[in-house]
Amino acid sequence: METMRNGDAFDPNCPTRLVLDRIGDKWTVLVVLILKDGPLRFTQLRDRIGGITPKVLTQTLRAMARDGLVTRQIYPEVPPRVEYSLTPLGHSLQGPIRAITDWAEENVTEVMAAREAALAE
Repeated sequence: METMRNGDAFDPNCPTRLVLDRIGDKWTVLVVLILKDGPLRFTQLRDRIGGITPKVLTQTLRAMARDGLVTRQIYPEVPPRVEYSLTPLGHSLQGPIRAITDWAEENVTEVMAAREAALAE
């Protein structure tokens, strides 16, 4: 099987679109931002994200682990302790995600005003 070096997001058959779906998910974005400072347990992640159900967080973490963005470390304790941390690939997303998050925070007022104006039409 030939290894793909670069993708083409405009090719409907390119797996780049799968990658964009993963990193464009709001929960993935928040997990990457929260795990930037180091490993956290499930409940710590859930509490820091806020507004996410345990089911959705579990699905997000599994998808991120499958895609090589996070690791799940189980410690042999009673009860078992599980921590999630970013992989090097996950850490490489911090810059782009931080840039988009900064833009969203800086422009939220303008975007919400435009949305409100469109709804009023």
